[in-house]
Amino acid sequence: MSIQWGRVLLAAFLMELALVAIAVALTLSDASGTLVYVIPPASFIATFAVTVWLGRKIASRPVLHGVLIGIAGSLMYVALTRGAPEPWPYLLAHALKVAGGATGGLVLAGSPAATQFALRGR
Repeated sequence: MSIQWGRVLLAAFLMELALVAIAVALTLSDASGTLVYVIPPASFIATFAVTVWLGRKIASRPVLHGVLIGIAGSLMYVALTRGAPEPWPYLLAHALKVAGGATGGLVLAGSPAATQFALRGR
């Protein structure tokens, strides 16, 4: 099966939208100094959650799809900021997006639904 690019891009967009919402909320509440502490773990959690949520309909290679969701989200953020320099915690956040997507893919690969799909495919 091929890569489901539509699902990857949708998941990456929704994940970045959630992270921007968190950043805006913190900024509006005068807690923008906490962004460097909140965004990295939130990046992992958001990517993991969106990958598991939208990845249930991914037919094959869920880990690859999860990694691609993290990479696409990172590239969307870089495009959104026009490649501006970022503090090191945000670079860590990009790596955690990829890790969160991969972890979500691993969960999907081990889920009963994934097992049922694999058994039917044989």
